[in-house]
Amino acid sequence: MHAMFDTPAPPGAAAARPGPAAASTADRFDTVRARTLALVASLGAEDMVVQSMPDASPAKWHLAHTTWFFETFLLGPNLPGYGVFDPDFGYLFNSYYDAVGPRHPRPMRGLLTRPATEHVLAYREHVDAHMRVLLAQGLSADLAALFELGLAHEEQHQELLVMDVQHLFAQSPLKPAFDPAWPGLPSEGVAGFRPVGGGPVPIGVKNGAFAFDNEGPAHTVWLEPFEIADRLVTNGQWLAFIAQGGYRRPELWLSDGWAQCQEEGWDAPLYWQHDGTAWSHMTPGGWRPVDPDAPVVHVSYYEADAFARWAAARLPTEAEWEHAVRTRDDLRQIDDVAWQWTASAYAPYPGFKPADDAVGEYNGKFMSGQMVLRGGACVTPAGHARPTYRNFYRPAQRWMFSGVRLARDGGTAPDTDRLAFLRDTLAGLSSAPKTFSPKYFYDATGSELFEAICRTAEYYPTRTETALLRDIAPALAASIPEDAVLLELGSGASDKTRMLLDAAPWISAYVPVDISPDALDGAAKRLRAAYPSLTVHPLVADFTRDIEVPRAFAGRPVVAFFPGSTIGNFTHDEAADLLRSVRERLGEGARFIVGADQVKDIDVLLAAYDDAEGVTAAFNRNVLVRVNRELGGDFDVDAFEHRALWNAERERIEMHLVSRVDQHVTIAGRTFPLAAGESIHTENSHKFTPASFARLAARGGWRVEREWISADPAFGVYLLEAID
Repeated sequence: MHAMFDTPAPPGAAAARPGPAAASTADRFDTVRARTLALVASLGAEDMVVQSMPDASPAKWHLAHTTWFFETFLLGPNLPGYGVFDPDFGYLFNSYYDAVGPRHPRPMRGLLTRPATEHVLAYREHVDAHMRVLLAQGLSADLAALFELGLAHEEQHQELLVMDVQHLFAQSPLKPAFDPAWPGLPSEGVAGFRPVGGGPVPIGVKNGAFAFDNEGPAHTVWLEPFEIADRLVTNGQWLAFIAQGGYRRPELWLSDGWAQCQEEGWDAPLYWQHDGTAWSHMTPGGWRPVDPDAPVVHVSYYEADAFARWAAARLPTEAEWEHAVRTRDDLRQIDDVAWQWTASAYAPYPGFKPADDAVGEYNGKFMSGQMVLRGGACVTPAGHARPTYRNFYRPAQRWMFSGVRLARDGGTAPDTDRLAFLRDTLAGLSSAPKTFSPKYFYDATGSELFEAICRTAEYYPTRTETALLRDIAPALAASIPEDAVLLELGSGASDKTRMLLDAAPWISAYVPVDISPDALDGAAKRLRAAYPSLTVHPLVADFTRDIEVPRAFAGRPVVAFFPGSTIGNFTHDEAADLLRSVRERLGEGARFIVGADQVKDIDVLLAAYDDAEGVTAAFNRNVLVRVNRELGGDFDVDAFEHRALWNAERERIEMHLVSRVDQHVTIAGRTFPLAAGESIHTENSHKFTPASFARLAARGGWRVEREWISADPAFGVYLLEAID
């Protein structure tokens, strides 16, 4: 509905109904007209005339066009003796009504410096005064329907006016606010899915209430049972989509959408910019930080569809959306945040016929090449939206307030990785004491936070190991055979790998294994550029379960690389199992280079896992954010304190999230109580001595061929050789 050019595209001819009493009709007219003027009250003359793109219109044009509608369709034909304010205005301010006559080209509306804004405001006063005369005479049923359409038409332009000025101001380096007091979008958390029954369901408006012509006729459709999200997709979820390469993965996109994404260089929703530290975006209230918990807006249909596919879901059809809104009372953000894309192309309902007069051009002529949105937005006037309302835009458009509500087929199972995440999380919270698996730290945000931890003054392992590897690289290279394949577990950014590649240029292939596609993609691109002769074969996998050497490298000697003391995150039994698994996969003659932190002064250890800047605390709490985002949990992240402690008996640092208060958290319909002071054990970091590490290696089928231990703070690198 807004889709088409200037007018949101709600149905054209309004359904006929008896008009309200003249006094209340006049009051409603004055209220709608006054709201338009209130919207532009803070704009200057320069703001009112500029057109920022062909899809937008200057604010002055909106003021004039909505006035032209009442003059052309109500006053001229129906008020005896009415004198047209300015004969040129019919040409200047017609939008797309061919039956009314020619019009000024849409892309050139920004060139209309004349008439001046003052003259347009005088035009509004002239038409308003004569409309009051017409309304005082009373309206026939046909005129009342046309009048209702005129009010709805102006309300649509009120939406468009805010959208168009926001787009205009976003082009300015000053990033001015349309209204500095404009509230931010509400933060209501991550959606859960609600079941909706199927069968034959009624769709569309029935006689009696005002509606646009495209909302009818009422008809019956058959729906299979489905599930629909109870609220909209959040910025935080969209950030995860970005971080996991959503804008760089063609398999997620429709062909036309991928072409559009490439052509326009999309890498985030419209108005988003990253300053190297954080995302900000343009809102009617001006330039503001992106709130991860608020709903995402200003995304195209193509982006919405790609996100849904990435999220193992889909967009609802417009019939599903309408049926769900009618039958469920627990859906939120229906019509006060963002219009919601559906999977339905904008087409006529069975039996639809546009009116024969000029008003019949309102919607019917646009039923091609557009997609339907449902609901309403924060810019939608109160009372304007309804469950049957059919908005529509072209699938690539983004400047409107468009968001995403997901759906999925009834009984659709989550993807395998998410199911494992859910299973492990529920099992950990059901245990005593409660635990989280540390492998779920590493979503995109978690990976970034870990890189930040490595840069803190207190966290010695990374820089100590790096310095040690730099010193011993020639000795390690001597153990790497010609034409070897280097396989790295949990490769991340692959920074330490370069020391081995530089010291052993005869390494022919590199297989980084990581669960983060985004990290792998970036590392692979950098290494291919730096080492053109090296074959880089990234493998997205959980190395605790799947580290197969690619078949293309069968028969070549393999050297595994596991730096960072990540082996210390496992219990000794788990670490032994991992070592054994690597031994079995790599076969006879394999070598394994493993980094392992050493036992040292307790104060040094505790500071490394509880830095003064709080980066480790943020890293620890981020697992709660991930549970909320991906599993629909309701953790209050601020209600947990990060705590690191030394377990002398087991020679390990433990990280915990400690509940500050008595509370309950719910995940996948299961509720878990936490008492004040109760801990969720999130990670272990075992420390070793040369003797304890040698015993562990032997349990996994390896012997220590050589070892290197740095000066304090002590860190060890071990070269392991496979044994029978």
